[in-house]
Amino acid sequence: MTVAYDYALVRVVPRVVTGDAEAVGVVLQARQARFLNVRFVTTAEAVAARWPGVDAGLLARYLAAFAAVAAGGAAAAPLGLLPPSERFHWLTATRSTTLQTSPVRTGRTDDPEAALDAIARGLRRP
Repeated sequence: MTVAYDYALVRVVPRVVTGDAEAVGVVLQARQARFLNVRFVTTAEAVAARWPGVDAGLLARYLAAFAAVAAGGAAAAPLGLLPPSERFHWLTATRSTTLQTSPVRTGRTDDPEAALDAIARGLRRP
């Protein structure tokens, strides 16, 4: 069955004042399939190596918290207890922090997991 999906790039913004950013992953939801997942394509340590001043440990905790909310469940309570579509909207809400998302984009697929993987492959650095 073909379903619609929404996705946003997950970006690290090491200098919020200037808006410099690096895409580090993608979060995708397919509401009809009750699917929500995230793929990161780099590590906090790799980002910190490219952006002097980024705290790799703090960024790793941010990425882990983002992934926990996407995964849902008690580990991310109370947000983890919300339905997938509400967690997606919370994750993609506009914020002025080191971890931000792009505007939400849409697509259609028969396999949300494969769509997520394809978008993530397009973000990987050579």
